[in-house]
Amino acid sequence: MIELLRRVLRSPQGALGLVLVGLILLVVILGPWIAPYDPESLAPLQRYKPPSALFWLGTDQYGRDILSRLLHGARATVVMAVFATALGTLAGAVIGTISAFLGGRSDEAIMRTVDAVMAIPSLLLALLIVNLLGKSSLNALLAIAIAFTPGMARVTRSVALAVRKQDYVNAAIARGESARFIVWREMLPNVVAPIIVEMTIRVAFAVMLFATLSFLGLGAQPPASEWGLMVAEARRFMHLSPWMILWPSLAVAFVAIGFNLLGDGLRDALNPRT
Repeated sequence: MIELLRRVLRSPQGALGLVLVGLILLVVILGPWIAPYDPESLAPLQRYKPPSALFWLGTDQYGRDILSRLLHGARATVVMAVFATALGTLAGAVIGTISAFLGGRSDEAIMRTVDAVMAIPSLLLALLIVNLLGKSSLNALLAIAIAFTPGMARVTRSVALAVRKQDYVNAAIARGESARFIVWREMLPNVVAPIIVEMTIRVAFAVMLFATLSFLGLGAQPPASEWGLMVAEARRFMHLSPWMILWPSLAVAFVAIGFNLLGDGLRDALNPRT
């Protein structure tokens, strides 16, 4: 683990991504405790206040402190995106590994089904699922996980096909081990490296996708302080207070850039050729 960290820090994008993601995690963990105000406290006399010493990032249309809402909303946005990515990654990794292990017609049937689902854009598929399940943060999480599963299955299968030919897998088959044992104990642990890289990069897309669903009114619901919902609520008041839409948009971009850079650093660190 220490050697991996050193490798990540050797690359500029990896070091910068690690710093940004570290800051994001600190905000997620400490945000509610360092927020100066209650994110849902209404103050009609403080509406549309610009950034100042009292309200560092200004206030919104209800007089709520934007900084406090951003700090509280980090959990609603980042944590949900990470959980959605992890769930989609796990499901995709299992499907891809099983497909590579089975081979033949079973592999062909599974992959053609995956290709058919991948033909639907992730956002469109997520919108369809949320509309079927109903508007809520949990349903948005499930929708994003399902939308990410086919891509992760394709990535995992490409790596698992090479692992399937290794001697330790053939030895497990010769010993008469069950398919479940071979997939979970022999193959999955050896395809972890590319999966981790892909998962890290996909967190950035999950954050943007989750914010998009909330922006469209299909994810988090008012009065939640989710960043995409904050952008949706602020767009009607851009002419009065442009900072209302600026700060949550920058927060989403900051998280996306951080995880993308960290993913690039992990890719270089875990590349066996380097």
